[in-house]
Amino acid sequence: MEKILDIIDLIAYDKGLDNGVVLEIVKNGLIKIAQEEINPLYDYIVEPDLKERTLKLFYRKKVCADDTALTEEDLATLIPLSQAKEFGDVSIGDELDCELQLEEMSRGAINKLFLNLEYNLQRSIEDQILQSFRAQLGKIVNGQVVGVDERGNTFVEIDSIRAVLPQKNRIKGESFKVGDTIRAVLKFVSINRNGLQVELSRTTPKFLEELLAMEVPEIKDNEVIIFKSARIPGDRAKIAVYSNNPRIDPIGCCVGVKGVRINAVSKELANENIDCVEYHNTLEIFIAKALTPAQIVSVKIQEDDTNQENGRKKAIVQIKSNQKSKAIGKGGVNIRLASMLCECDIELQEIDTPSTADSSTPATSDNSAQKSGLDALSSLFKN
Repeated sequence: MEKILDIIDLIAYDKGLDNGVVLEIVKNGLIKIAQEEINPLYDYIVEPDLKERTLKLFYRKKVCADDTALTEEDLATLIPLSQAKEFGDVSIGDELDCELQLEEMSRGAINKLFLNLEYNLQRSIEDQILQSFRAQLGKIVNGQVVGVDERGNTFVEIDSIRAVLPQKNRIKGESFKVGDTIRAVLKFVSINRNGLQVELSRTTPKFLEELLAMEVPEIKDNEVIIFKSARIPGDRAKIAVYSNNPRIDPIGCCVGVKGVRINAVSKELANENIDCVEYHNTLEIFIAKALTPAQIVSVKIQEDDTNQENGRKKAIVQIKSNQKSKAIGKGGVNIRLASMLCECDIELQEIDTPSTADSSTPATSDNSAQKSGLDALSSLFKN
C-alpha cells in the first residue's frame, strides 16, 4: 500500500475525477474491508500520511474507568484506564487511536478492496456526468447522430454519452442520418441499472425559447424577457415577450432588422411560422394581443365558469365577422396557440357588421350634403 496517494492522484487524473472524491472512495473501501476482516464493531479512521504518501488505518477507543462494567461489544470502543496508560499519559474520557498495519491484510481482502474501488469509481463517474447533464436541463446541446433505429428514434452522441431523440420529440417531416450534427434541448436525464439515460427534444416550447435567446442579445442580457411560448411543432408558434425598459421594443428586438433574427430561429425549426406578441399583465389585453392578427372588439373573463378539470378560466371574445377567420386561423391553429399562451379557454362571439349596401346610403347622403354646401358657398361669390 506504499505510495498509495500517488496512485490515487493517477486514478483521479485518468478518470477525470477530483482527488478528494477518489480519496474518499479509497478510505471508505478500507473501512469496509477492515469491518469484514478484523472487527465490525471497531470505530475505524483512515488518515493520509503526506510525508510517506500513504494511508494509515486506525481504530479509536475511548478511555473509561477501571470499574466500568464492559460487555464484549463495549470492548470494541472502550478501554479501561489501567490498560490505556500503557500507551502514554491518558485520563478518563481521552481517545486512543490504535494503528493497524495495512500490509498484514490478506490477499483476499486486497482483492475485495480493488473490486470495491472499481465499482465506486464507476458510480462516481456516472454521478458526475449525471450532475453535469442535470445542470444543462432545458438548455440546447449539440451532438452527432450515431444511429437511427427502425422506429425512427435518433441516437446522438454528446460528450461521449449516447442520448436519444425519440420520434415523438422530432419535428414532423424531419429526418436525420448518421454523421449529421443536430441541436436539441435536453429534456430528461436519469440513471438506472442500464446506466445514464438522456432524452432530447426538438418539439418542446423550451427549444424555441432557447433558440431565440441565442439570436437575441437583449434576451441574454435580461433586457427582454420571455414570458411564455406555445408551439404546434413544424407549423406555427407564438411567443410572448416584454421589457421593463420603456426604450426597448421587445417585438422589434426579437424580430430583428428585416426579420433576420426570427427567420434564423424559424429555419432551425423546419420553417415554423413564429408570431411574437407583447405580454401584458392584464389578461384581457394579453388575450387580445395573443389572437393577433385578428382585431378584437372586447374580451370578458368569466370568473364563475372556470373549467373544473384543468382549472382554466374562460374568456368570451367578441369579434367582427370579417375577423373571425383570422382569429381562428387555418385549422384552428391561431386560437389554439392563443389559448395555450394565455392558459385559458377562448370562446368567440361574432358581432354582425353592416352590409355594404346599407353602408353605402349614408355615404351618398354625406356626399350630396357636401356638394350642396359647396354650391351655396360659390353662389356668394357670384353675387
